[in-house]
Amino acid sequence: MSTITQRGMQRAGMNRRSLLTATGAAAIGLTFTACGEKPAPAAGGAEEAKLNFYNWDTYIGDTTLADFKTATGVDVNMSLFATNDELFAKLKAGNPGFDVIVPSNEFVTRMGQAGLLEPLDHAKIPNLTNIDPAFMDPEYDPGRKYSMPYTWLVLGIGYRKSKVKGVPDSWKYLFDSDQYKGKIALLSESADLIRLSAKYKGHSVNKIPPELLAEIEAMLIKQKPFIKAFHDDNGQDMLASGEVDLVLEYNGDIAQLMTEDDDVGFVVPKEGSLINSDTLCIPKGAPRPLNAHKFINYLLDAQAGAAISKTILYPTPNAAAKALMPDDYKNNPVIFPPLDVMAKCEYGAFEGAEKASQYEEVITRVRAA
Repeated sequence: MSTITQRGMQRAGMNRRSLLTATGAAAIGLTFTACGEKPAPAAGGAEEAKLNFYNWDTYIGDTTLADFKTATGVDVNMSLFATNDELFAKLKAGNPGFDVIVPSNEFVTRMGQAGLLEPLDHAKIPNLTNIDPAFMDPEYDPGRKYSMPYTWLVLGIGYRKSKVKGVPDSWKYLFDSDQYKGKIALLSESADLIRLSAKYKGHSVNKIPPELLAEIEAMLIKQKPFIKAFHDDNGQDMLASGEVDLVLEYNGDIAQLMTEDDDVGFVVPKEGSLINSDTLCIPKGAPRPLNAHKFINYLLDAQAGAAISKTILYPTPNAAAKALMPDDYKNNPVIFPPLDVMAKCEYGAFEGAEKASQYEEVITRVRAA
């Protein structure tokens, strides 16, 4: 765990890092622990009042974990990962004690096929009725066998208006130009970089042929000298600090930054983009599956879901929660891009372990160049 922030706390006044430093994690209902040991068995075979949650940085409500403990008596220990690649590697090596994880859509398919996820018992998740029906039978997890939707998101370019000429409305600014050399940060997720590069080249994010993959690798290696960093889900912080002027980031992360900095903008490039959906899953070997189902059900509650959305500013698939949100959330074009923009965007599909490894190897070579 490299940081102890949550992915998406609003930055008004004191930001999440300084809040935790000043008050201590326990003061806002968070506990961060290693998950290396198996829990001691509770009396009578019942699960102990504990849950280990493996989540993205800044990706939970201000009081969600404390509220869950108040409601159920279950104490949540949250640790963080930065990329799906990291999450997959951790679980593939053997579950060290996590009960609930938050993989993105493509990795739900990948982890399910690899036997790394437990099937969900829908009878233990009655709040699934709050989910927009459009999200209940996705191609990446038919019938929601392994996952419940937590958020959806779209990748784009966050930028500092005073430093960039006009609107950087093409992936060219990040992938194929020296105009902002040294002031660019790219997300380090291998599949995302490959898929968005394919979009820039006029191809779908899926079924990328070998010759295009080679072309993408050459393009990114050529661009490498102009890239300041491949960031681990903290691009909004780099933009806020002035380290970079353009960053490949998720819409919600930039929406958070825009609440405190009116010099920041966000655009989904004209070529289209990649849609992701982050989900709630129970990994194989979870020590406390009953608590895991209880926690997932709680996160899908309308009030709890709205409180999370107010903090993280990501689009929610929870229709009941969205109905409770203010208009400045529901009508925000950064959080919910217009339909004509979304029409050019696609979900990435898992196309097998070999293809996934190819993507990882390409980005490894790019970063080493």
